Amino acid sequence: MNFDFTQDYILEDETALLRPLKDSDRELLLEYAENEPELWKYSMVETAGKENMQRYISFALNQRKEKKEYPFIVFDKRKNKLVGSTRFYDIQLYHKTLQLGYTWYGKEFQGTGLNKHCKYLLLDFAFDKMEMERVEFRADSTNERSINAMKSIGCKVEGILRSNALCENGKRRDSIVLSILREEWYGEVKENLKQQI
Repeated sequence: MNFDFTQDYILEDETALLRPLKDSDRELLLEYAENEPELWKYSMVETAGKENMQRYISFALNQRKEKKEYPFIVFDKRKNKLVGSTRFYDIQLYHKTLQLGYTWYGKEFQGTGLNKHCKYLLLDFAFDKMEMERVEFRADSTNERSINAMKSIGCKVEGILRSNALCENGKRRDSIVLSILREEWYGEVKENLKQQI
């Protein structure tokens, strides 16, 4: 597949629908920026509050135009509600690699199984349609919830990048790097994850 950044890809199953993030989503996601500041505890990008969410979305949309990232909005079909966002970033079509991250969901939707549905859809698209060889994940090395979620879908830990990122609060963070390779996805990860959803 020749991935087209201008095309609107829709990924969905019976539980989740992911569609490209749009400028009009600003108001729809505002409640999370204003009412759930703890969502951004480990984020490198300040997103709490209206202005920060506006900046967050503008940056994501600009990165898509620049053909660097592809952001999605997440819709929970069971609750009939927009609940968060995720994206492909650091997309390197020549090397057939990308990173999957900037993932967040409102508190009410955490631990409901929605994340596994979304990860299945994203990984299947990345390996099957985009023909990626490697999908990488990163997180703050102290974010145990996120790390455990990545391990539970089949990611393998590669190591820690020490002091590799500057957060908006001025602090530096260590990032844990995890990944899934194409042969791992088709070898066992896809089937194991499918059985979990």
